[in-house]
Amino acid sequence: MGLEEYKGVFIYAQQVDNKLSDIAFELVGKAKELAADLNTEVTAVLLGSNVKALATELGEYGADKVIVVDNPELETYRTEPYAQALVSVINEYKPEIMLVGATAIGRDLGPTVSARVKTGLTADCTKLEIGDFPINAMPGQEQKHNQLLMTRPAFGGNTIATIACPDNRPQMATVREAGRAAEVIEFNPTLEKNNRYVEIMDIVKAVGNVENIMDAKVLVSGGRGVGSAENFEMLRDLASCFKGGMVSCSRAAVENGWLAQDYQVGQTGKTVRPQIYFAIGISGAIQHVAGMEESDLIIAINKDEDAPIFDVADYGLVGDLKKIVPQLTAALKEANADA
Repeated sequence: MGLEEYKGVFIYAQQVDNKLSDIAFELVGKAKELAADLNTEVTAVLLGSNVKALATELGEYGADKVIVVDNPELETYRTEPYAQALVSVINEYKPEIMLVGATAIGRDLGPTVSARVKTGLTADCTKLEIGDFPINAMPGQEQKHNQLLMTRPAFGGNTIATIACPDNRPQMATVREAGRAAEVIEFNPTLEKNNRYVEIMDIVKAVGNVENIMDAKVLVSGGRGVGSAENFEMLRDLASCFKGGMVSCSRAAVENGWLAQDYQVGQTGKTVRPQIYFAIGISGAIQHVAGMEESDLIIAINKDEDAPIFDVADYGLVGDLKKIVPQLTAALKEANADA
């Protein structure tokens, strides 16, 4: 089968408990940009049980079509039935591009599906665009056009790589990113039980009060340089000076057990775009920068004047954060009191 038979930009519209995840809407937005360059349509793939009603919301956000696979076996996410369902959709409808969110579910589902349809998958992309491959024409080598160019950190975050999949379809990537109706297509492939099926014995849902840092207008983010969980109290105090202020962190802080992963910013955490982002005691590794570089204003505080974080910061303060943060907090509280 020729590559020219594969058409359209498809996204996996993740839902949990019959509620669409935010990543589904973000993927529709990115898919619309790619589809415009390819002069094609955006199709959302919705898997679950009794989920057809969610198709309307996907249409309002920009999906031209929604393929609904509604099956009791898909009520709760399990790798095998979900992989079978998505593979069946790909084999039947032949998308040129297939995007999956880089969530816990997406990082499990994406590689499984790509292996079964015998194509590549670029994980944890920070940028997607349509272009030529190779990017720069080379003598004696064919340059293919309208390729999906997928950008992600590589070699432990020391460089940025742009990857293409010119010889296989669909081109697959996991991505860390109203008023109209979509055409709804009901598709019912046969899901075969096998030894890779798991049986769900019970579902226990933890109750917590985790803030969504992606909603914050101001983020005060701490890294390894903060030194301890107790020192994060300084950051919380600073965040309290702003309406809509929250505390977040780098991967190092999570690995040290100072904050939960829900508060992690970066390649393996969340991508945020607050109005103000304080990077405190954060060195500025590429993985972290990828998650916050689109903030409107970035303020870095670090004792190392050569820290890479200063390369992306709008303002930088070099010195002991244990002195700078309390002084900054006191000044802001005084200003707020006078306002």
